[in-house]
Amino acid sequence: MDERKVRLNELAQGLRPLAEGIEWFEGLAADERFEVLRDLGGFCVQARATLEDGPESVRLAGIRPTHTPAVLITRGQQLSAQLTKIINLPQDERVKAFRLLVALLGVADGRRREQLCAAGCTHAWHQLGREAAPVDSS
Repeated sequence: MDERKVRLNELAQGLRPLAEGIEWFEGLAADERFEVLRDLGGFCVQARATLEDGPESVRLAGIRPTHTPAVLITRGQQLSAQLTKIINLPQDERVKAFRLLVALLGVADGRRREQLCAAGCTHAWHQLGREAAPVDSS
């Protein structure tokens, strides 16, 4: 898993502070920001995000329900169409979109962990932040 994917998954899982992620995102060039949003959108689909995850994601993202990305995620008909709109928002909306998509990934992936991966899995992104088990030397 490349560095960007690790960072995004760590942000979604709360292993990195969101403020750190926002600072990193703001430091990227415009085309890289688009790529990050596109990656996040794909991760959300892979994690089986739903439009019903929207309100909780807006709350966790710390954006107002009236911000454009929040309206798009809570009032759409089809998640993939709404994600496409969010990813393609103008530059001045991209930090809010980033916050929202990180939160959406966190909500959807959290549910996926509980429902499908509770007994363990081989998803590399679910192994992040795990400490190596201590070796018993006795």
